[in-house]
Amino acid sequence: MEFKRVVVTGLGALTPIGNSVSEYWNGLINGVSGAALIKSFDTSKFKTQFACEVKNFDADGFLGKKDARKLDPFVQYALYSTEEAVNDAGLNFETLDTSRIGVIWGSGIGGLKTFLDEVVNFAKGDGTPRFNPFFIPKMIADIAPGHISIKYGLRGPNFTTVSACASSNNSLIDAFNYIRLGKANMFISGGSEAIINEAGIGGFNAMHALSTRNDDPATASRPFDLDRDGFVAGEGAGTIILEELEHAKARGAKIYAEMMGGGMSADAYHMTAPHPEGLGAALVMKAALEDANMTPADIDYVNVHGTSTPIGDPQEVKAISEAYGDDLFRINISSTKSMTGHLLGAAGAVEAIAAIMAVKHNIVPPTINHFTDDPAFDPRINFTFNKAQERVVRAAQSNGFGFGGHNASVIFKKYED
Repeated sequence: MEFKRVVVTGLGALTPIGNSVSEYWNGLINGVSGAALIKSFDTSKFKTQFACEVKNFDADGFLGKKDARKLDPFVQYALYSTEEAVNDAGLNFETLDTSRIGVIWGSGIGGLKTFLDEVVNFAKGDGTPRFNPFFIPKMIADIAPGHISIKYGLRGPNFTTVSACASSNNSLIDAFNYIRLGKANMFISGGSEAIINEAGIGGFNAMHALSTRNDDPATASRPFDLDRDGFVAGEGAGTIILEELEHAKARGAKIYAEMMGGGMSADAYHMTAPHPEGLGAALVMKAALEDANMTPADIDYVNVHGTSTPIGDPQEVKAISEAYGDDLFRINISSTKSMTGHLLGAAGAVEAIAAIMAVKHNIVPPTINHFTDDPAFDPRINFTFNKAQERVVRAAQSNGFGFGGHNASVIFKKYED
């Protein structure tokens, strides 16, 4: 069977460093940190008092006050980034077969703010179950693609992938496979997350997963730095329009890049810690390369998972060393989480956009906040520390690893007719 070719024809982003793809990309290549003290709730009793929050997002202005009240922030974010991507792709759904256009979306947690608010309100009451009628439909993780399909009248496959921080990489892979198998013409795919609230920050603090560098939030996310002390929570959404090549050409679409393949694996090791030798991470990178019919020699940039945790970063370096061999010293790698923080279920989509833009513009975004070399890492590795680097990026790989040992990796390359 001959697979269909799949291309990227539209992008949308809502991130802690920009509320559009152009703002996000400009923030990335200029090394802007999105971390600051949390404004959305009182953090005075929390171990971590900062995060990478979305800034200047007006849900009421975007959706209308009545509709905004019916949607959890993670859905609001999804609709916002998707509107940008739909407009960017020049889509007129009245002229397209919407039965062959689907939505596959990723979210690691879903409507955490809604769940928190409703349970707190119940606990404050007299035991009478006075719940908002929108409680369940606001909270469930699958509601984001549901609302996207309703807004645009899309009747193709529609579901949510949930694999913690690998969620939206999994959504992209699923969408890619449906299209290349000829089951659909186009997908709106990506992910969104909104966990910067008392439950999200408190929960991750209880795990000792977050940085506690409250005196210097802007430099707290330090992937691969000797003094890294945990990840910085982020929020937002990323949307990618994936489309069958001939369908895109027939409507005169612009093409950012071609999606070549994706890999999936499991660590089968621990519920939160990565395998100490990076076995699952190495396996998923090799699987993505095999699926793409590519070798390490074809890749110029890897957007790594790179969360800035003491145990996660070294394991990923071991994995890349295993997967890439001597090519590791030829490529650039970087962690854009140093700027955006960790968007959990949305990370894969937002970081895939960074990889796609690197391929399009031949610029590798940096890993910022590097102060002290970690002697555990080979000094020949180009982590793209602190400043973006211009180079030809023929193809880029982007990794996502999640609690539970879930791993997913995607590959994009320059489009050639």
